[in-house]
Amino acid sequence: MGNKVVRDNFEWVYTDQPHSDRRKEILAKYPEIKNLMGPDPQLKWTVSCMVLVQIFCCYLVSDISWKWLFFWSYAFGGVINHSLTLAIHDISHNIAFGNKSARWNRYFGMFANLPIAMPYSTSFKKYHIDHHRYLGGDGLDVDIPTDFEGQFFCTPIRKIIWLIIQPLLYVLRPLYVNPKPITHMEIINAIVQFSFDFLIYSLWGLKPIVYLLAGSILSMGFHPISGHFIAEHYMFLKGYETYSYYGPLNLLTFNVGYHMEHHDFPSIPGSKLPEVRLHPLHICF
Repeated sequence: MGNKVVRDNFEWVYTDQPHSDRRKEILAKYPEIKNLMGPDPQLKWTVSCMVLVQIFCCYLVSDISWKWLFFWSYAFGGVINHSLTLAIHDISHNIAFGNKSARWNRYFGMFANLPIAMPYSTSFKKYHIDHHRYLGGDGLDVDIPTDFEGQFFCTPIRKIIWLIIQPLLYVLRPLYVNPKPITHMEIINAIVQFSFDFLIYSLWGLKPIVYLLAGSILSMGFHPISGHFIAEHYMFLKGYETYSYYGPLNLLTFNVGYHMEHHDFPSIPGSKLPEVRLHPLHICF
């Protein structure tokens, strides 16, 4: 956030992303890590409670003033909705029901998507696979800012604006960088989502819809819980493109802060990633 941009281009390397080799080396020395892989039986109950809480909040906010509605969207509902996006992240790795029940994971992702107010889970899954397979790949990994973003948002004020409009960029960037055909599961996701939105509107009016949607947008922008967007892959040390955060916000984000560990072992549930950190070989990298 300095007053002057210190570089005018991305860091370019011409080697494969490092996590596959790291995974092989760590497993060779600590094969017991494989015991951590597999579904998290607690995830579906945690997510279900979060969805029910947000539905109950839709009832509560139907009669409050707009001022307080936006306050609670930012301070409470947005935190839950952002946390649900990270639950969807875990679900996209088949953590809820396991690899043998991939379709159940897709449908459960749509259920977790409901309070977010816009269809998200299926499209996220489609692009997130590329993020792991082609981490940092030009034109492949849509989590990487575009050339325009890097060149335009280059002053403190513009960087703050970039943080605020991060939700919009997160939606539009895949359509520009690596557009893909719409799948039938995305259509199902949209039908389920907009049916839920219509039901909420029919029951309690417009305010609950605004509460849910505002929470999703605000919490993915200029909000403490969205700091992981920067912490995960923005280069702070030359030669390292993935970083972990071990602070208290992991309690609200399904341990997404353990991001080096997650990229090394994407099939390990977020709830067990702290156990990966305890292995000495993982710490030394």
